[in-house]
Amino acid sequence: MSVKVVCQNKKAYHDYFIEEKFEAGIVLVGSEVKSLRAGRVNIKDSYARIINGEVFLVNTHISPYSMADSTTRYDPDRTRKLLLHKREIRRLIGKTREKGYTLIPTRIYFKDGKAKVEIALARGKTLYDKRETIKRRTAEKEMAKVLKRVKKI
Repeated sequence: MSVKVVCQNKKAYHDYFIEEKFEAGIVLVGSEVKSLRAGRVNIKDSYARIINGEVFLVNTHISPYSMADSTTRYDPDRTRKLLLHKREIRRLIGKTREKGYTLIPTRIYFKDGKAKVEIALARGKTLYDKRETIKRRTAEKEMAKVLKRVKKI
């Protein structure tokens, strides 16, 4: 099982508390797959939305493939359908109805030759939460430095 990560949304871990992750397939046009393989995708401002029992990826920018002919051009910011099991979609519908929860893509990758997106059920962080996370991270780094010095002695 080979996994090739195309892009990651590192900002998502800074702006949200990640509760759960789901793997979903993406419905793509042929030349979009080639652009994905080239790494020409941006998921920084994208999110997933549930409409009529189907999940869609919104605001994902996949740049047009330069070598494609003019007849197969597509809108780079179009809404793309995600492929999930019905029970997963039902679970996501229930969770996203709760206040403060949203679906965000954390990474896009190829798994066994198929394009996949990892969407996360996330709750937004407030400014206070972000500061708290930064404080905790710096404290952990300082403790690691002290432990490293103690081990040398």
